[in-house]
Amino acid sequence: MVIEFMATKILSAALIGLDAEIIEVEADSGGGDFGQITIVGLPDTSVSEAKERVKSALRNCLFEFPRRKITVNLAPTNIKKHGSSYDLPIALSILALKNKFTTNFNESLIVGELSLSGEVRPVNGILAVALKAKNLGIKNLFIPEANKQEARLIPDLKIFPVKSLKQLASYLKNKETIKPYDEPIDALGVFSSTNREAGPNVDFAVIRGQEKAKRALEIAAAGGHNILMIGPPGSGKTLLAQALPGILPPLSKEEALEVTNIYSVADELKNKLSLITRRPFRAPHHSASGIALIGGGARPRPGEISLAHRGVLFLDEFPEFVRSALENLRQPLEEGSISINRAAGSLKFPCRFILIAAMNPCPCGYQGDKKITCHCTDKRVADYQRRISGPLIDRIDLHVNVPRISFEKLKVEKNDESSALIKMRVEKARRRQTERFINFTFSTNAEMNGEAARSFCFLGTDSQKLLKTAVSRLNLSSRSYFRILKIARTIADLADSSLILPEHLAEALQYRPKIE
Repeated sequence: MVIEFMATKILSAALIGLDAEIIEVEADSGGGDFGQITIVGLPDTSVSEAKERVKSALRNCLFEFPRRKITVNLAPTNIKKHGSSYDLPIALSILALKNKFTTNFNESLIVGELSLSGEVRPVNGILAVALKAKNLGIKNLFIPEANKQEARLIPDLKIFPVKSLKQLASYLKNKETIKPYDEPIDALGVFSSTNREAGPNVDFAVIRGQEKAKRALEIAAAGGHNILMIGPPGSGKTLLAQALPGILPPLSKEEALEVTNIYSVADELKNKLSLITRRPFRAPHHSASGIALIGGGARPRPGEISLAHRGVLFLDEFPEFVRSALENLRQPLEEGSISINRAAGSLKFPCRFILIAAMNPCPCGYQGDKKITCHCTDKRVADYQRRISGPLIDRIDLHVNVPRISFEKLKVEKNDESSALIKMRVEKARRRQTERFINFTFSTNAEMNGEAARSFCFLGTDSQKLLKTAVSRLNLSSRSYFRILKIARTIADLADSSLILPEHLAEALQYRPKIE
């Protein structure tokens, strides 16, 4: 007589957006044809295919396969199951039918993809899985060996790096040892050694001229403001945009974990490095679809705006993007998050980034150029500029012209101000804002709402007179009014001034939209 054990519940995890949810995996045998596996619990195609991978892995690891039909249940059944991370727990649930494991599965969470030979392959979203395990008090995390560094970023967990199904099954029967991965979490060491290749590395010192554009980028970095650069081809707009990350403050540890989690879920971690330490710089092509830019899809995943979270999103050839995709930027620019609504529910992805948009002044690119004649008609220019809607333009704080650089400036050999010097001023201004907004949910001047702007943008008598005159003569809207106040507040922070002086307001007024 064959003795079979009762079904054992093995805890795994499903990725729902950027979070993980616990999934219970259990198997039962009885009836049906020999060797048949049925997976229930709302699996997608990739999960249903696990039965073939699991059968091959069990056979190649020389495990005896149950002689009756196997039914594997993934609960709760109201969550759609995606991906291959359930392979390992499914295989263990089948082995548990004929093997008595000594491990307490209620205190363990198991994820991993299986190869046909039984090796355990890495999966996405391990950081979210580890964080969920910690929050629920689950002590042990059995994961693919290639994911161990990523999981170790979450403290107070016992990380067991698994190489193969055979190794894990032997460990669970006390026949083999798997040493927990307990390397010390040295924040300084991690921050200094990983993901250094991410993003461009352009120093402001190598960019000749364009003093006004450089100043505008400094203000954008200091206050978290969005910026639009308008200029002819070859004037240096792309190079200026690539230099911005070099003057931004470093990511805090909390921000680094937040960004790394997004990249882990999106399968964007290069070489599975454990932590992203540099602010992201994303530059999607103007042919990118709305879903690629914003996020979503049948299985919602982060788009470019979320991959740029806490960093920079550079949109070159701004008017060439699909109009609907650009219009979808309005909510993220205002709220710092994007909601993806599907029939199965709603997901929210963070996307607090600095937008750098770049465009030509006209279709040919040479309107106003002193060297090359523009042949565009007024209608063509107007149609080109109208590709960007007024509400979207209104959400971009700084507008700056980037003209062609003269030969005299190009041949000058002296170095301009370096990114390191500019970064020091930016970090000082950011510290002032951190102290100012310590009791608020936002941390930069650009994020202030109207009430906060009235509270923190102190104006002297002369400044009030200047702003009143500007509002009257320039017919500024209420949104433009508060935008100028926030920019002036950032300029004052860079000047280490608690008051917004007339010169700060005067400079802020220079960055009004060039396209109305």
